[in-house]
Amino acid sequence: MAVMQWLAHGEHEVPVDPDWLSRREREYAAGIRFRKRYDEFLTRRYAAKRAVAAVFDIAPTAETMATIEVRNRPSGAPFLVMDGQPAPADVSISDRAGWAVCLVGPVGSMRSGTLGIDLEIVESRSERFIDDFLTPAEVERVRAHRVGEERDAAANLVWSAKEAALKVRQVGLRHDTRTVEVEWSTDAGVDGWCRLRVSATDGERYRGWWRRDRQFVLTVAAVDDIEPPALLGGNQGLQSARPTHSWLGQPERPR
Repeated sequence: MAVMQWLAHGEHEVPVDPDWLSRREREYAAGIRFRKRYDEFLTRRYAAKRAVAAVFDIAPTAETMATIEVRNRPSGAPFLVMDGQPAPADVSISDRAGWAVCLVGPVGSMRSGTLGIDLEIVESRSERFIDDFLTPAEVERVRAHRVGEERDAAANLVWSAKEAALKVRQVGLRHDTRTVEVEWSTDAGVDGWCRLRVSATDGERYRGWWRRDRQFVLTVAAVDDIEPPALLGGNQGLQSARPTHSWLGQPERPR
């Protein structure tokens, strides 16, 4: 099975000096008006560059990180670029509440859009949300839990897994979330990862994993069967992560 590696970073870890961004990224970031989008963009890019540098055994200096970019194809599928050239690894990134995660692999392959990662927080989801966005089978399993934290955790797990799978399908949330159905295990294995499977109405199937860290739920999905993602050395993952919404105090960036 294919081997994937991941890490997480909080917005508080992002360097203030933007010299670790490429010129293209600096120009894009300069045009972002709202603080929330700006912080999310920087945190995603920082997590991606640190992950790629670690996987390829590159010293994470500002100069070397500026040569690493995650770009998007017309379909929206991300692809990795190093020194201006497509790099031999697939990548997926996600962010939520002040934190970003990046999944990299398999190294050596020029395929892109074969995997997806999604990060969510365990928050209250309304009964209408459950009815509107989940399939009947998912609704039944989520509602098997009592109203409260357990039901919210299950609902957010399903939602996150759908997002991860729709990234693999290269359609994102512009697609009906009920066209994919999530099944999941609660038997934790290596590093707390539990199995999940996503089936699409067109017959496609995706394998993946999920885990819970405090208030966060993390899911990954892939075209191929994959081992539980390995946390990159020197990174604490989401063990101490707490949701933050620092942008609330200043919604717009100073101009």
